[in-house]
Amino acid sequence: MKVAASAAILILFSLAVPPSAPAQPSGGPYGPVPQSYPVPRAEHVYYVAPDGNADAAGTTLAEPTTLEVAFERVVTGDAIVMRGGTYRTGNLRLNQGITLQPYLDERPVLKGTRVATEWQALRNNVWRTSWSTLFPAPPLGWWRREREGMRTPLHRFNNDMVFVDGELLKSVGWEGELDEDSFYIDYQGGHVYIGADPTDRLVEITAFDNAFIRVSRPCHGKESDKKGPTIRGITFTQYAYRAIDIEAKKPATLVTEEPTDDPVGPAEPGTYGREVVGTTLENVTISFCSRVAGYFRGDGLVLRNSLISDTSTEGFYVIGSSDVLLERNIFRRNNIEQLTGYYPAAVKIFNQSHRVTCRDNLVIDNPHSNGIWYDVGNQDGVFVDNWVENALVGFFFEISKGATVAGNVFVGCDRGMWALNSRDVHVYHNTFVDSVASFGRTERSATGDHFGWHPSTGPDVDERQGHVFVGNLLVASKGFEQPLLQFQQARGLCGRLTEPQAAEVDGNVYVRAGSGGTLIVWSPVEGEGCHADVASLEELRTLAPGLESRGRSFDGYVGALFRSPELRRLELARVLPGLADVDDLPAEVRRLLGWREGDARAPGAYPYGESPSKR
Repeated sequence: MKVAASAAILILFSLAVPPSAPAQPSGGPYGPVPQSYPVPRAEHVYYVAPDGNADAAGTTLAEPTTLEVAFERVVTGDAIVMRGGTYRTGNLRLNQGITLQPYLDERPVLKGTRVATEWQALRNNVWRTSWSTLFPAPPLGWWRREREGMRTPLHRFNNDMVFVDGELLKSVGWEGELDEDSFYIDYQGGHVYIGADPTDRLVEITAFDNAFIRVSRPCHGKESDKKGPTIRGITFTQYAYRAIDIEAKKPATLVTEEPTDDPVGPAEPGTYGREVVGTTLENVTISFCSRVAGYFRGDGLVLRNSLISDTSTEGFYVIGSSDVLLERNIFRRNNIEQLTGYYPAAVKIFNQSHRVTCRDNLVIDNPHSNGIWYDVGNQDGVFVDNWVENALVGFFFEISKGATVAGNVFVGCDRGMWALNSRDVHVYHNTFVDSVASFGRTERSATGDHFGWHPSTGPDVDERQGHVFVGNLLVASKGFEQPLLQFQQARGLCGRLTEPQAAEVDGNVYVRAGSGGTLIVWSPVEGEGCHADVASLEELRTLAPGLESRGRSFDGYVGALFRSPELRRLELARVLPGLADVDDLPAEVRRLLGWREGDARAPGAYPYGESPSKR
């Protein structure tokens, strides 16, 4: 399958956010920043090169060794300095807190493929080669074939990839389906088939399951020091399954096993997340991994100014880790094989991860994937100043407790945010453009759940409340007919849960280029289905007194709303009639947004050039 950036951008924005834009998201730079890395001051520095000599000491620039040998030799405090070029290697092991970086401004690339050069021409424009490193894989045990087998063929779950001149081909089920953009693998015979003439072309086929695993047990004659590596300026690409795996107490799993159940069941912080602490990735690129960019476990994890792109089920996967920071990264094009039934996300934060902060990231071009998903048992998440565009759900917070969502921009997402079966999600001063803001609760509990113990790590059914939705700007362009805000509750909870999910809903502004239809879905209310489709704020105030006393709604809005949507300048172009400042934010939210005490801001992520109260 040839992968290209999606053109489905709803309001004609350009790809790059202008650095000078006076917005809540900083405008960048996002992703890897080219720079020159001086040789670090380290106890020992090992120089490596693609053509390095395994017998060389590697202690001088003139006589580099191989990456494989350096991984065996390093101990905590050492550094590996990589010369530029392509390293076709993988399945390396490491258990020390070392630094891995380029030499000055050179660009090392680790590839999990080898070049295929021996091809046999068959009939009907089909070519075949023998290949010994194949990666067949079934879907995980919880995948429901009776529901998804007619939408996702089983061969899509295999981890093999084939590239022709750098373009990823699409897998098919037999030779007769082949065209120039696809490949087929006969696992019994050990053959790879393509429909593109390989003559004078670069054909690469996966040869390594991973680049490296940071193990948490003895390795190369050394005990683990429990310190994570620091990786800067390196590109990892074309690996089957994942590029990087940071172990916890549980060893890295086989592709047939569940990789995310560490810990198993509800656990106290401090009893996990300490096996490998302080992993740091800066200016790193991870792309074209057949399942995930990597599994990352361990407290104190940092991912900064990196690019996670063109992955299949998840991009960056955080498991059972606390005090994590993801900032100024680009996450794009996840679920490129369009798997169904696998619940994909460009970032998955999973299984009792506490205090994970996602700040000022660019999450784009994920039409078949969610954006950033905090999934089961997480607590005290912070999601601020991010730009999220063209995703299924931009920010997803499920079966978890406590999140601050502030200063973000959501554009063209099926749901900009969705707090599902969670509690205490506080949403302040975000801008939603053609993106629904959603809260929901269902009967799902730890009893009889398809995923076993997972729901037991979050709030129980009768604890899913306490949400706050204040000072947000919700905008619908002409033709966008969905509700802008919804509080949904499963029918099975009617009569059982009669208190609202929300503790406060106020000071929000709703702007629709069209008119009429449902503005807000509200629940619970008396009656069948226990929800109401509300067409106006006046109707909402009658139904639920005390809500949106300062809110404003503009139907059939005509004119320039934003400063310059073409350049992604989404601050309001002018003061809307009757619009009031929101100046009573909690001190912690002000701190996260960088607002001074006493500052008043109009609704949305973007300030006016001047506060409305001063005009």
